[in-house]
Amino acid sequence: MKFEMTAPLEVGIACSDLARLRRFYEGVLGFSFVSEFVVPAEKAVESALSSGGYTVVRLQTSFGERLKLLAPNKPLKAAAPTPYVLDKANAVYLTFIVVDIDAAISRLLEEGIEFMTGNQRVEVRPGVYLAFCRDPEGNVLELVQYQNIASYRSELRQTKED
Repeated sequence: MKFEMTAPLEVGIACSDLARLRRFYEGVLGFSFVSEFVVPAEKAVESALSSGGYTVVRLQTSFGERLKLLAPNKPLKAAAPTPYVLDKANAVYLTFIVVDIDAAISRLLEEGIEFMTGNQRVEVRPGVYLAFCRDPEGNVLELVQYQNIASYRSELRQTKED
């Protein structure tokens, strides 16, 4: 069984200087601003992204791909992998927006993949569920399920009725 995605692949990039990186992607590469959201410390810890809060800025290409720039409230550390994704300088992870996060987690667990967030999804805000794991090479993967994908990506159709 493969897991079914509900949106195109997105890329998240951890950064120390959010304003500088945002200026580069918007001004130099022509990405469009989509949104900015501040995640409080307790949700950042629970979702295995940071040991403190963070800010995420979403940008989009003219074709529809999205890039997420994430700046943790605590300074980035230049060190070996940590239990929290954003506590490592130059951290990069791939985001897969899926129809059924629980099924995707189960499938990856069957393959021996260990989850940074535990073996179940985390609700980081109402209707938004995520889980983080590492692929066999150690690259971080994020699985996300939106209760209402149209509230996040209005250009995409729901694949299932709410």
